Amino acid sequence: MNSALWVSQTGLTAQDRQMTAISNNLANINTVGFKRDRVVFEDLFYQVQRQPGANNTQDSEYPTGIQLGTGVQVAGTQKVFTQGGFQTTTAPLDIAIVGEGFFQVQMPDGTQAFTRNGQFQLSAEGEIVTSSGQLLEPGIEVPPEATSIAIGKDGTVTATIPGNAGPEEIGQITLVNFVNPAGLTALGHNLFAESGASGQPAESVPGEDGAGSIQQFTLESSNVNMVEEMVSMITAQRGYEMNAKVIAAADQMLQFANQTL
Repeated sequence: MNSALWVSQTGLTAQDRQMTAISNNLANINTVGFKRDRVVFEDLFYQVQRQPGANNTQDSEYPTGIQLGTGVQVAGTQKVFTQGGFQTTTAPLDIAIVGEGFFQVQMPDGTQAFTRNGQFQLSAEGEIVTSSGQLLEPGIEVPPEATSIAIGKDGTVTATIPGNAGPEEIGQITLVNFVNPAGLTALGHNLFAESGASGQPAESVPGEDGAGSIQQFTLESSNVNMVEEMVSMITAQRGYEMNAKVIAAADQMLQFANQTL
């Protein structure tokens, strides 16, 4: 059997997965805080028919060997945590992280998750929650009589309450960093979970210990670049076509051999 058939099959599979990642990036181009995926490829093992440097004669060596590759595989997908653009809004609970870090939220089962999406809202109890209802941690409850909310660059949350002499501090937003944020597990809903590859979360006040600062009335846009994704799409499509042509060519070679022998 012509080995080119199997090599090209791995190429088709890899380019199909590349297209899946590209389509997901483009689908989330307007998702707040979304980070694009990058597919990492690596070549498969080689069939070594002759080692480089093998003896040709007693006094000479082959300068190169015969090493035939067996294809390609997807080694992994990596989240690219570059800063997205910023969008100014009029909602006081729209906040963006300028720099590194993640917001902490509490999942229904009590575990922690992390997000770059700062599109927060108030629950019926006055607690700050995500658009999916997860509680922001540390928990912050806004008094029902508050007329306005201010969030400082250091994450300090204050509320203006009628009858008080000045704004009252009601909470502190903290951020967490990871040694390897690309190792986080993507949960969907703009959430990530800690994994063995990401390292443990290091909590800090915004603006300290390498954490970014907080910007109120601002949302971080997706970091997907439409032009870059379109170029990647064309490259993946052409790569898929070339691998398909190799399969067709290998099939014609086999057909010729069958008819001739």
